[in-house]
Amino acid sequence: MTLQILSYEFLGPIKLSEWGPPMEQVIYILLNRTKDSFQMIYVGESEKSQDADFFKKHEKSKCWIDSAGSEANLYLSVYPMWDSTPDERKRLAGKIIHKYKPSCN
Repeated sequence: MTLQILSYEFLGPIKLSEWGPPMEQVIYILLNRTKDSFQMIYVGESEKSQDADFFKKHEKSKCWIDSAGSEANLYLSVYPMWDSTPDERKRLAGKIIHKYKPSCN
């Protein structure tokens, strides 16, 4: 399954609890699932993570759980940007944040 965000195909969404490292050079979106729809709650970017607790240790994790109602309602979607610079990823994340205004950004 994929999500169309702006003109980009994001992989997922999958339950956040099913995610496992590694994760390299991506834009990631945290979503809240309500019945048959998803609501974007956070957009971020990552250079590289080998840490299995990457999302649990994130400074916004409390906001995500509060927005979703529980950790079980959190989903993840990613857009790989191999060979990208942090500025390129931040620019795309900024465009998505500007258009969708996720509650935890």
